[in-house]
Amino acid sequence: MAAVVFRHFHHCVPLLLPAPHSLPSLSPLCSIPLPSSRPRTRAFSVSSSSSHASSPMDHSQKFMEFPFVSAPHRDLMVDLVSMIETRLDSQLGPDTLPPDVKYYHNQSGTAQGTLHSRSGLSSSKVDFILGSWLHCNLPTGGALNITSISAYLKASTDAPNFLIELIRSSPTSLVLILDLPPRKDLILHSEYLKTFYEDTRLDSLRQTLFKLPEVQLYFSPQLFIRCVISPTAIVIKIDTDAAGAGRIEEIIKDHISSAAKEALRIWLDQCACGERTVGEEERTYLEKRDELIKKRTIEIDLEKSLPRLFGPDVANRVIGVLREIYAV
Repeated sequence: MAAVVFRHFHHCVPLLLPAPHSLPSLSPLCSIPLPSSRPRTRAFSVSSSSSHASSPMDHSQKFMEFPFVSAPHRDLMVDLVSMIETRLDSQLGPDTLPPDVKYYHNQSGTAQGTLHSRSGLSSSKVDFILGSWLHCNLPTGGALNITSISAYLKASTDAPNFLIELIRSSPTSLVLILDLPPRKDLILHSEYLKTFYEDTRLDSLRQTLFKLPEVQLYFSPQLFIRCVISPTAIVIKIDTDAAGAGRIEEIIKDHISSAAKEALRIWLDQCACGERTVGEEERTYLEKRDELIKKRTIEIDLEKSLPRLFGPDVANRVIGVLREIYAV
């Protein structure tokens, strides 16, 4: 999950899609339907190695398998993780999460999740990188699959963070959240708006995706979530008819992939590796703001969704580790 179980945004319309989830991401997955006690046919499975009974030796690699999503979806997530770790590897420590948090599941095996985390070294502007995938069977059949990557910067810079989350509830439905969430007020700091959102032409990525006939706006029911995203955030829902199930995969491969990689490239160049410094007073402000967002992410998302999906023991274990990562 995105830092834990992610999941994320709630839907305003009655979709099968429970709510985008995101452990360490920016949105809440609050009302996910409880998974059925009966195992169901998995959706979007691309690997037979996805059984929850894998050995502890496999847990460190489980995250990068993305076993329940389609090949284009999996390839996108693997490419994004590789971009981050190739560019920032010398700035990041190893993933030291315990095996039972790197991969976890409920007793019936109807819900599974992974968490991947690397903290920035003391010399780095990166606070931590979080990645996750979440899979759960839906009571109505099919499955919910959420994949997420988020990156947080330290208060030594005021540059935006990074977030991507893809939520699938069927082969013909997808919600995408892609953003560089701001860490300053864009009205008070017009230079910040120009530097990170206007000059980088981030909005052109959203405009390009909206040329696709299948794309429509997605609105989180959580007002808090709407407050923390940027004006160039890509928050969309894509629906195709049953006869065109493969169209979603085409859109991921031909359109979403390029937009996500460009947004990440901008974040790596301008934010994670940019040359911005802040004074002591501003650092204190950023620390407080970042802490509030992290706390709210756990409160409105993880603490509500994880226990329902995984039971209190597993949920408490994962949330406890996330609190350590978030330092809240």
